[in-house]
Amino acid sequence: MAQHDSPAHSGSSLTIQRVEAHPSRGILLASPALDGEGRIDDRYSAYHDDLVPGLSWSAVIEAQAYALVVEDPDAPMARPFVHWLLWNIPGTAIAIPAGLARTAHPPELPGATQGRNSAGLEGWHGTKPPAGHGVHHYHFQLFALSAPITHLGPNAGLEDLVSALKGLTIASGDLIGTYERRDLIGDAPSLGRTGGYGSDAHADTAREASTGRGGLDADDLDRHAPHNPDGEVRRV
Repeated sequence: MAQHDSPAHSGSSLTIQRVEAHPSRGILLASPALDGEGRIDDRYSAYHDDLVPGLSWSAVIEAQAYALVVEDPDAPMARPFVHWLLWNIPGTAIAIPAGLARTAHPPELPGATQGRNSAGLEGWHGTKPPAGHGVHHYHFQLFALSAPITHLGPNAGLEDLVSALKGLTIASGDLIGTYERRDLIGDAPSLGRTGGYGSDAHADTAREASTGRGGLDADDLDRHAPHNPDGEVRRV
């Protein structure tokens, strides 16, 4: 099996490091998905229930819209793994509800657009650090905007969004959550989800368990269970 040449960690900057608010102002963020030490609960991991986390923040009075980018710079790839892209959150909002629909235009946030994560799917992609890769840091970066982003559709990539944020951001904030594969540090192994392959990356855990997870693919950047070309988990 071919080996990949991915770096141990991403060497690229996070979005918030590339977008400077004018004038520089901060936003305070919080999420019930994080415990007191900042660890993201297993329920929000793609290894487990893959729930969509909620997020709240301090209001920016002048904001006409908000945008959210969640990235993992510890991913073993050239750029941070994008876990969530969401923009045109209403300027009157001070929270994203837990369980937000994974659709291009989630009904819970009228007018908002949800982009595709690094797995090619709309909405949140649960935490899924590679086995034995240590603690990963997930940056929930929120940007207050002077106007909504009107020229981007749900298929827009991160670079398109960054370009728009550079001209509209008036305040920003960064909440950092951590996550690590716990079955390698004493916990019982999880059957979990493979995620990121095929048209139904959030398939039922029991169905995946019945097909068998097996070991890891050496050429798989996100270290998913072995899979066939059609995305099904391969039997061992």
